[in-house]
Amino acid sequence: MSESDCYEKNADLCPMLVNIQDKVVSTQVFDRKFICDLNACKGACCVHGDSGAPLKFEEVDILENDLEHYLPYMRPEGIAEVEKNGVFYIDQDNEPVTALINGGECAFVYFDGDGTAKCAVEKAHMEGKTDFKKPISCHLYPIREKRFDTMTALDYNEWDICAPACACGDKLDVPVYKFLKEPITRAYGKDFYDEMEIVAKEWADRSADRSADRSAD
Repeated sequence: MSESDCYEKNADLCPMLVNIQDKVVSTQVFDRKFICDLNACKGACCVHGDSGAPLKFEEVDILENDLEHYLPYMRPEGIAEVEKNGVFYIDQDNEPVTALINGGECAFVYFDGDGTAKCAVEKAHMEGKTDFKKPISCHLYPIREKRFDTMTALDYNEWDICAPACACGDKLDVPVYKFLKEPITRAYGKDFYDEMEIVAKEWADRSADRSADRSAD
């Protein structure tokens, strides 16, 4: 579908790619709205999926070195998995990801009193046991980072289990990139986030102009 076709069908704005510093960013991170709603989803993203959470190899080292601090918050099944097979495995894309329990939930998951999935890694950080908050891929979700030979792409990942988060974001009018200000800054720096805000404003102005043009037609 061409860009003009997309607008004519009154669909969401067709996603495009924009350059920000050395990254290629999908405009969906500006258009789509998102706020995690744990009360609704119960942390389903930590339980479902095709593989574990993507890791950088330096994060594998951190998880291995700090494992003793996570163990008090982990479930017996998770402890058994990491003790037997390690904190990570290599997935179908030949990338490291967090260990899973019998191919299901992340090994670092525990459940609170109402059945919400929580992260033992993040819990240890909140309790002051480690400096590492959680894998950056978890912190950045629903943005997914893809590294290629000549570039790094940041894309919006749509998942049906996050429908409550999309509804909450729509209700409060919070774009993906604004919801993720902390992890984006953590991953790429304040200057990168500041540039995202500039691009978001330009993209919103451009979209408004096109909407006005369609109304005039």
